[in-house]
Amino acid sequence: MADTLPSHASVVVIGGGIMGCSTLYHLAKMGVTDAILLERNALTSGTTWHSAAQVRALRHSRNLTRMIQYSVDLYSQLEKETGQSVGWIQKGSLSIATTPDRLTHVKRQEALAHAYGIDAWSVSAGEAKERWPLMNAEDVLGAVWSPDDGRVSPSDVCAALVKGAKSLGAKIFERTGVTGILTENGRITGVETDKGTVMCDAIALCTGLWSREVGAMAGAEVPALACEHFYLLTKPIDGITGNTPTLSDHDSHLYIRDDSGGLLVGCFEPMGKPIAPGVLNESFEFGLLPEDWDHFEPMMMNALHRLPALETAEVKMLLNGPESFTPDGTFMLGETAETHGLFLGCGLNSVGIASGGGAGMNLAHAIVHGRTAYDLSEADAKRFAPVFNSVEHLMARAPEILGTHYDIAYPGKQLKTARDLRRLPLDAEYRKAGAHMGQVYGWERPLYFGKTAEPQMTFGRPDWFGNVEAEVTAAHEKAAIFDASPFGKIDVTGPDAEAFLARVCAGHVGRKPGSVIYTAVLNDRGTFESDITVQRLGAERYRLFVGTNAIKRDLAWFRRHSEGFDVALADVTEDYATLGLMGPDAARIAAACGAEGLDGIGYFRVAPARIAGIEVTAARLSYVGEAGWEITCAAAEASRLYAALTAGGAVPAGLFAQSSMRIEKGFCAMGHELDSDVTPIAAGLGFALRKAGGYIGADAVETARASGETARIVSLTLDDGTAVPLGHEPVYLDGKIVGQTSSCAFGYRIGKPVALAHLHHPLADGTRVQVDIARTLFDATVTCGPLFDPDGARMKPVPAEA
Repeated sequence: MADTLPSHASVVVIGGGIMGCSTLYHLAKMGVTDAILLERNALTSGTTWHSAAQVRALRHSRNLTRMIQYSVDLYSQLEKETGQSVGWIQKGSLSIATTPDRLTHVKRQEALAHAYGIDAWSVSAGEAKERWPLMNAEDVLGAVWSPDDGRVSPSDVCAALVKGAKSLGAKIFERTGVTGILTENGRITGVETDKGTVMCDAIALCTGLWSREVGAMAGAEVPALACEHFYLLTKPIDGITGNTPTLSDHDSHLYIRDDSGGLLVGCFEPMGKPIAPGVLNESFEFGLLPEDWDHFEPMMMNALHRLPALETAEVKMLLNGPESFTPDGTFMLGETAETHGLFLGCGLNSVGIASGGGAGMNLAHAIVHGRTAYDLSEADAKRFAPVFNSVEHLMARAPEILGTHYDIAYPGKQLKTARDLRRLPLDAEYRKAGAHMGQVYGWERPLYFGKTAEPQMTFGRPDWFGNVEAEVTAAHEKAAIFDASPFGKIDVTGPDAEAFLARVCAGHVGRKPGSVIYTAVLNDRGTFESDITVQRLGAERYRLFVGTNAIKRDLAWFRRHSEGFDVALADVTEDYATLGLMGPDAARIAAACGAEGLDGIGYFRVAPARIAGIEVTAARLSYVGEAGWEITCAAAEASRLYAALTAGGAVPAGLFAQSSMRIEKGFCAMGHELDSDVTPIAAGLGFALRKAGGYIGADAVETARASGETARIVSLTLDDGTAVPLGHEPVYLDGKIVGQTSSCAFGYRIGKPVALAHLHHPLADGTRVQVDIARTLFDATVTCGPLFDPDGARMKPVPAEA
């Protein structure tokens, strides 16, 4: 390894595990040959060395799957490139099901695998037994076989990555501890170590268990916490010859494979054991934690049931090695909101080896090119609310996240820990109305109302079906209240407010005061960074409404593009409440509350008003396809406003009703239909773009338009009213996959299950297709546009009845 630190490096990678080694390798491959890696102990001495190192390609999204497929290809290529074996063993994986719901879950995964081009197919319990003869298969209902999965040697993979990086000029410094991070005006300038200072332009923070503390050196929030993680190793046993597939018995919280002629039995138990910050210090090198047989005992009983041979096996050890977990179970990758030039590659949630190759490539890509190679917004380093960086909340949440690793992906399932962190202004009123709450960006938001008992999780028609139907019916026939208070609100003020927004927004932000503008926020590739609603409240004053979980990301984006403009940006999210009053009875209710003039506000217009004596701004628009307003008032006045509206006959409605109505209207949403891989043209939103250009991404949009790109998001209506699509299902035409669903719900105004779907190529209106729900094909019809009220007549002003 290198001896003398350079005075400057373009990029400093901190941490010598799989993420650090992969990131350094890819930086060097991308031409950053002066990059260096700092490791305070020895390479792989944190958590990488004791990884079970499974590489299973399928993940819940196309791009996470694509990322791991890249890892598989990379690990194979490294052997040829460097001569260093990575210990790749490709014996496949077998996922068994012992309950009907688990069988549905694995069949949904099989369908997803087909959509993503991965080999996977269902096998019977008997066939599963043939592939794993030591397994007790008496209670197995079925399984899915994935032949291309495998495992590697973690230390060998890192050795190959390091060898490749060094051959290109990158340098590694072991036994070099970081003692401080230098910043100036919110930007990275250097790294202080116990061997000197290195000035740099960017830092890749790949410090695993210690990432939260190292990030704090640079003023950044990194919500990740270590938990204990267990696997049992036995001495050689009869029946294990050579290498076996990985056996996943997720109903028992177990994964199982061979190890040196014996067995490796690992678990993700329902509730893990957190490790408080500071317990694992700089001396924790190639370290393990004490065996805890009491904690492991329930998993051991499950293992004895699945593998009777364990009863006579000789135990080698119960390995207890720490792993880091995030508040939602997905890693953090990309630049932080707080500190420019600080990039995170951490919180791998025990899938570091599988993810490391592709995640390291994407992190290097983000550093060099300013973006990941493809959309990874679900892993965006800026996605967590600041409240989640609290040690108290992490200590509660991380153990549950460990346990959810093998959960069944039920629709509507909610986490139980670290709840009630942020309450809406109307929280008390909603709970009194029987709200079932869901957590979004730390906020507790009502999913539906009238709950009388905790809902049972199911893949069939949910317990809340009738509750949501009543809410949609109220909005459609009378009036309902949808709470948009947790949507991010950013005030943009100053002489250059219009010029600034004309640069960062693709929509018609130059409209006169009193206008509401829907606009895309694009990057230089002409794909979505965000989609927002803008209210022009004055000549030099705008209010931007952004997604609930996008406020940190979007605010960072706007601030970093505001240089050179005389504007001020302020996050006023918690200062105001916003209630959507929607339905044909909305005008009568508003008039009864003393706001007779409210109905005079034109479509996509905003104006000040008084409702029940409360100063508000009312914007005429609708996310649910019914006439009404989004009414914004001071947060402290929300209770009075809500009391007046409900006294007039409006009823509260939750997110499930809103989603159903949104999908019926064909309205796209970030993270579902829209992301940084999708252009407005492909999303059918070209009409909302300024023809004159001048905005970020305009040239790329015109290139896409000139190349013949067309809208590829369509609506689907399923014939079978009992079908329950959830999203990500493959769409078939004539036996071939032609697309995938993105948002799904029951359409109460349509009377059928409905979906929005991305197609690989346009299909004609009325085309008959099939949707694969857990390997059962359901007939559906394509509609090129909204399913409900396609001309939008119901969203326009409706005069109040006399």
